[in-house]
Amino acid sequence: MVKAVTLEDSDRWRDPALTVRALRVRALMVPLDDPIVTASGTIEASPIVLTDIVTDGDITGSSYIFTYSPAALKPAADLIANLEPLICGQPLAPLGMEKALRDTFRLLGDTGLVGMGVAAIDMGLWDALAKARGVPLAVLLGGALKPVPAYYSASMVDEATAARHAEAAASQGYRGFKVKAGHKTLEQDLSVIRAIRAVLGADAALMVDYNQSLSLSEAKSRIAALDAENIAWAEEPLRHHDTAGHAELRAHVETPVQMGENWWGVDDMARNIAAGACDLCMPDAMRIGGVTGWLAAAALAETHKLPMSTHAFPEISGQLMAVTPTAHWLEMLDKARPILQNPVEVVDGTLIPDAEPGAGLRWDEDAVKRYQVE
Repeated sequence: MVKAVTLEDSDRWRDPALTVRALRVRALMVPLDDPIVTASGTIEASPIVLTDIVTDGDITGSSYIFTYSPAALKPAADLIANLEPLICGQPLAPLGMEKALRDTFRLLGDTGLVGMGVAAIDMGLWDALAKARGVPLAVLLGGALKPVPAYYSASMVDEATAARHAEAAASQGYRGFKVKAGHKTLEQDLSVIRAIRAVLGADAALMVDYNQSLSLSEAKSRIAALDAENIAWAEEPLRHHDTAGHAELRAHVETPVQMGENWWGVDDMARNIAAGACDLCMPDAMRIGGVTGWLAAAALAETHKLPMSTHAFPEISGQLMAVTPTAHWLEMLDKARPILQNPVEVVDGTLIPDAEPGAGLRWDEDAVKRYQVE
């Protein structure tokens, strides 16, 4: 059984020979090949904040976060930059730093932009520690690098476009496929789902993501109709904070209910599990609290025997799945690909984690300069 790392583990998860010397934060607008279209809105480009934590041993730990809206890009970058006085001069100790930062924000709260900032620092510190030890993050955490089953993630599209995406996924060996749903009518959703199924066949795992777009009554009727379509999961049909609604829906339908990408920390995850709101879980590395939060989430998922998938951030998620006992599916949604020297690759439907020391992030500095915003 995996256990969440705690401050009792601090001596193991620190490098007393290294201290944080500087923090570099950059805001980027990274283009997407295709807009991400959902029933709740469209993302035209990726607002991304890069965080580099420089130690006095010339080892730099890196991370990135995704702010969804350009309006949140500069505020998120400013908040992370404002954390520099709190971490400079401190030892390379992710667990102690994570607790110290959350204690600092006890009165304000540690969700939203604060939670994103703490996670950015946490992921950067773990990356630096793995580099200092000369091993991939997965190995540092006690796991072993291995291919991770990945699924193709598609936007909300029409029937013909859905079929083209399914053909592309099949040609790359994907055995899992997710499409965003929530069209104006159930019939439109079903036509898209059936077009994908016709290409992928009966054995492929087909997931449907509503992006929080339905009312409870709509969700009951729409997802009940999916029960005959062999759907692997229906993701976030209701607003993410409607724990009671998801629990009621789950009791009404046979299709598994998936939640988690909008959980702010492990306490939020625990509340949803206790309420019976989901059959499966898929935390987001940023929102759940970085590496430290993910390890606690993985321990909780194991306790409740919940299959645990990932949301976005495939580079670090591929490393973390190696130490996730109930590891299920990895979402292949690599918004940072244009700015990486070493973007992750999918081979025969599985993601191959980066084998270099760290979490697998090496910036393409020319691309970073091209997309950086002031």
